[in-house]
Amino acid sequence: MASTNDVKTNPDTFDKKPYLADNAEVDIKQGQMSGEGGLSEHQKGLEKKLLFKIDTLILPIIVVVYLLNYIDRNNYAAARLQGLEEDLNLHGDQYQTGLSVFFVGYVLMQVPSNALLNYSGRPSLYLGFWIVAWGLVSALTCLVKSFAHIVVCRFILGFVEAPFFAGVLFYVSKWYTRSELGFRMAIFYSGSLLSGAFGNLIAGGILRGLDGKQGLAAWQWLYIIEGVVTIFVGFIVMLLLPDFPHTWKVLTPELRAVAIQRMALDANQDDVDEEGAKSHVQGVRQALTDPKTYILAIMYHCQTGSTGFSNFFPSLTQTLGFDRTTSLLLVAPPYIFAVIWAYGHSLYSDKVQNRFWFWVYPIPLAITGCLLFMFVPLFGVRYFAMFLMSFAFILSPTVSYVLCK
Repeated sequence: MASTNDVKTNPDTFDKKPYLADNAEVDIKQGQMSGEGGLSEHQKGLEKKLLFKIDTLILPIIVVVYLLNYIDRNNYAAARLQGLEEDLNLHGDQYQTGLSVFFVGYVLMQVPSNALLNYSGRPSLYLGFWIVAWGLVSALTCLVKSFAHIVVCRFILGFVEAPFFAGVLFYVSKWYTRSELGFRMAIFYSGSLLSGAFGNLIAGGILRGLDGKQGLAAWQWLYIIEGVVTIFVGFIVMLLLPDFPHTWKVLTPELRAVAIQRMALDANQDDVDEEGAKSHVQGVRQALTDPKTYILAIMYHCQTGSTGFSNFFPSLTQTLGFDRTTSLLLVAPPYIFAVIWAYGHSLYSDKVQNRFWFWVYPIPLAITGCLLFMFVPLFGVRYFAMFLMSFAFILSPTVSYVLCK
């Protein structure tokens, strides 16, 4: 249990091997290694057991939380179809302003957040706190009465949601090697894709069954229900999410040794950090001088810009000529298709260990989808185009993070 882990929080010793003294006496000797400097055959067998434990606990937790992360930020689009625009008397570009201001708070908090996570030394408590925080902000959004209120709520929501995504990228890098990350990132990213499916299905159900109940509009119930669920999950994360392999008490000393050894091998480092290991300031300086940092930033900037339509997906489906509830339900199939395709895409990318072409090929497919949706008036073609459009935000992130790791 993450809540019982005895982890030091001194920022100068954070994430260093001396933590082992608090948890188990692990002596990793050169004799345990194969002649090639890798894991022995026995250790490779233990590694499979270790990966099974990690995959069956950590992956489900971060996928569910990422699903809620996207549901809580994108329920603004679903609320628009449920009367939020009319109730708040939004006009002109005010809806778009409320949409955009989320990312102002998001950008401001993402970079300093990981420095705070590094200082805390407890991902379970740190991430859990921010999950509860954004759930609370989401639930309280039901009280907004004006454009100014929604802008403030959206800004704060972006600020408190930012630590999760950046934190998880750091977190999974402590559990998985580079060769394992592609498929795991696809599983993690599926949370955001599933949010597009289930979030809009939930919104459709609320619109049909709760609109007007207790004097609240459907969009108000949407914020309340999804916010309360997120708060509950945040407390579960604090209790269940393990912090690091060397502090996870359910691991035997032998499994813990393998967990540490394989990550050291992947990083091409010695088993134990040397004296004078890099400080956090040096780590930041190293990141700022690494070209891969800027390559990833440019890639993600382009990918994010190309997915702006996802914030208007329910509005786009409504242009197909259906009522509000049906429009929300029509959003689900493209996202479900996206999840299935992303899994296969990332599995094959891991198998061939080629990232570049797997990042590139979705681009022309997404462009084709946008053009078909814009210029072909037939329902079947336009709905098929939405499946193609989804390639823009499905596949690129699943390999781009691994490409630059």
